[in-house]
Amino acid sequence: MNMKCVSLVGAPADVGAGIPGARLGPDALRVAGLAEAIARFGFDVSDTGNVVGPPNPQRAAENGFRHLPEVVAWNRAVHAAIHAELERGSLPILLGGDHSLAIGSISAVARHCRERGKKLRVLWLDAHADFNTAALTPSGNLHGMPVACLCGDGPRELVDMAGSGPALRPKEIRQIGIRSVDPGEKRLVHDAGIEVFDMRFIDETGMRQTMELALALVGPDTHLHVSLDVDFLDPDIAPGVGTAVRGGPTYREAQLCMEMIADTGRLGSLDVVELNPALDVRNRTAELAVDLIESLFGKSTLMRTGRHAG
Repeated sequence: MNMKCVSLVGAPADVGAGIPGARLGPDALRVAGLAEAIARFGFDVSDTGNVVGPPNPQRAAENGFRHLPEVVAWNRAVHAAIHAELERGSLPILLGGDHSLAIGSISAVARHCRERGKKLRVLWLDAHADFNTAALTPSGNLHGMPVACLCGDGPRELVDMAGSGPALRPKEIRQIGIRSVDPGEKRLVHDAGIEVFDMRFIDETGMRQTMELALALVGPDTHLHVSLDVDFLDPDIAPGVGTAVRGGPTYREAQLCMEMIADTGRLGSLDVVELNPALDVRNRTAELAVDLIESLFGKSTLMRTGRHAG
């Protein structure tokens, strides 16, 4: 990891989610000591505060989308804040908020990579594929649609946020930990050609081989973005999420995942989303998220040689 400056950008929004509460996520992560944890590894951490957007109107879906104007407003604010931090050479961490906010975050990263001529690799750590569309979704909740929007299938104001067409090509994203995909969504993910390492794959081959494949060809000219939905984790260890799905990675599997990302030295930006303190137990899930993020920034049991973040 080349950047020694880390910026925390809060986005207290749950307008894209079906269950309110993720708006409390940024402060739960702060209370759990995120800034102090990263600073222990020699990084200069600045908390930029929270971006501002409209409140959750709690309305029904219109034309297949729920709260579209509000989701667009929040994502524009996130896009501007994340792009500004990247421009000044910092590693931004988006503190969500629901996962629809990744549209703004990853659009900003994609724009930055195009401006700098860098390759982009996105690791989407999630229980869900998030590739729904207005035609498929039963709820209209946009936190189930960010990958589709980033790949070009969604409302124009979200699809074009990176400035020149879709933010991502399907070959730039790897999905890990998936275990809940709607029937119509399965076909879209397959047709798009996204590389998905679902829980069956992880069960059969192990997290080490999964991560080796997911990180293949990540090199010095690659910007690595990690989008961590806290429901990626098994709800037995991370109960504070609105859309829990049993059968996720264990604590140790999740730690290995983070350590192998850190070993590349290429982490350039991070989303931490869908933490819902209203559903948590004594901030346990936030503390676990901070623990995992520590591993992303270099915490390990022993000194290791070879590829190393530094």
